[in-house]
Amino acid sequence: MITRTKWFDRKFETITDSSLLLDIIERLEGTGLRIEHKLHNSGSAYLQSTANHKWSIKKQIGHLGDLEPLWLERIKQIKAGMADLKAADLSNRKTEEAAHDAKKVKELIADFTRQRTKLIEELRASTADQLKHESKHPRLDKPMKLVDLAYFVAEHDDHHLATIQEMLTAK
Repeated sequence: MITRTKWFDRKFETITDSSLLLDIIERLEGTGLRIEHKLHNSGSAYLQSTANHKWSIKKQIGHLGDLEPLWLERIKQIKAGMADLKAADLSNRKTEEAAHDAKKVKELIADFTRQRTKLIEELRASTADQLKHESKHPRLDKPMKLVDLAYFVAEHDDHHLATIQEMLTAK
């Protein structure tokens, strides 16, 4: 079995080619559809089970939606040329306290997709000058451009999609 690297152990290199942003946007835009595809043939009984993970599949999806306002705010901060990005709540309090398991999975995906659309629109509206701006990521303690943050978000999506896949495979 392949051992996965924990999210907080991940390292992120600076991306020097900002023209990769459009490619990364494609990944970001497809996350909701990828979730739907993964869950297409899974029974609803598995969606609330934690299957040896901290969160259920529904909570994994809800967590992605919970973070969309942070990602959007960080994009706006970089575009505005702010020195530092807003810190994330590393305890994930919003996700822990949310009643994601009580919601329908389609509702969670629709909410995530609705929020993600705003993020995509904000990224696509970036100017060439804004692509050069950098702001310091608080946890990683390194500067990020829009392309770096978009990649970070896409990798975070994939981290949770891989967790969902593990849970579906373990059933």
